[in-house]
Amino acid sequence: MAKAVNKVSKRTWNEWIWAWFLIAPTIIGLIVLNIIPIIRTAHMSLFKSGDFGRNHIFVGLDNYVRMVNDPQVWQAVVNTLVYTFLVVPVSIALAMLIAVLLNRPLKGRSIYRTIYFIPMIAAPAAVTMVWRWLYNSNFGLINYLLSLVGIPPVNWTTDPRIAIVSIAIIGIWSIVGYNMVLLLAGLQEIPRDYYEASEIDGAGKVRQFFTITLPLVTSTLFFVMVTTIIQSMQVFDVIYMMIDITNPAYEKTVSLVYLFYNNSFKYSDKGYGSAIVMLLLAIIMVLTVIQIKVQKRWVNYG
Repeated sequence: MAKAVNKVSKRTWNEWIWAWFLIAPTIIGLIVLNIIPIIRTAHMSLFKSGDFGRNHIFVGLDNYVRMVNDPQVWQAVVNTLVYTFLVVPVSIALAMLIAVLLNRPLKGRSIYRTIYFIPMIAAPAAVTMVWRWLYNSNFGLINYLLSLVGIPPVNWTTDPRIAIVSIAIIGIWSIVGYNMVLLLAGLQEIPRDYYEASEIDGAGKVRQFFTITLPLVTSTLFFVMVTTIIQSMQVFDVIYMMIDITNPAYEKTVSLVYLFYNNSFKYSDKGYGSAIVMLLLAIIMVLTVIQIKVQKRWVNYG
């Protein structure tokens, strides 16, 4: 009797086979593009790079000990976290505002959505070149506009006090369109009946936003927050093209990925660079776990 109960039908086997067949490309891609590189990077972090990329010397945890005692690494951690905490809340708030506005009947709404999404698909090199011109302290457009109201020129990319803010502005501008599209998709899933019922009860637009819109879009908001934090923690291209090693603001803007790049490819110390990447991975994992734990208190999946 027990054998009859535990026997799996042919139909169930077919469903399992098709299920694994359909998710196989994703699993294979995850293993090849994510899991294997992580394992290889962790392995490389235990070695000192040999000459011409060969004959690596096993040094155990020496790279991690060196990293712990390296003040530049911890400055890069601070810079990366500051950039993340500047970009994430501002970009999500702006994306939410734009998504709410574009979710209403508006003439040319599709055109506006496309315009806001363009920065996400633009080449980072082209975007950075444009912003370098805008930030130029001598003939940049931003300083020119400031001069019209009597404000002296600002060294946007060479002043250590504000350079990280300048880079964060580019990050916000680049990601807000993508986040807007995701949040807009979440807003369109909210039934219109809720708003119609609230209007009958006399609720205004502001009250509708905080009692209907915001609670029902929290699941999408949580996804946007997690992905934006992960992306911000891996910032590299903007800083790399905006700030070089000779820049006075380099120490206050260098990120962990930028530091990894310098050590691995400029100084040919891939072992130490791998240790820095493992530190970044650990920080991202901790932040993600914290978000998953905290989301139970504010995310509504109903």
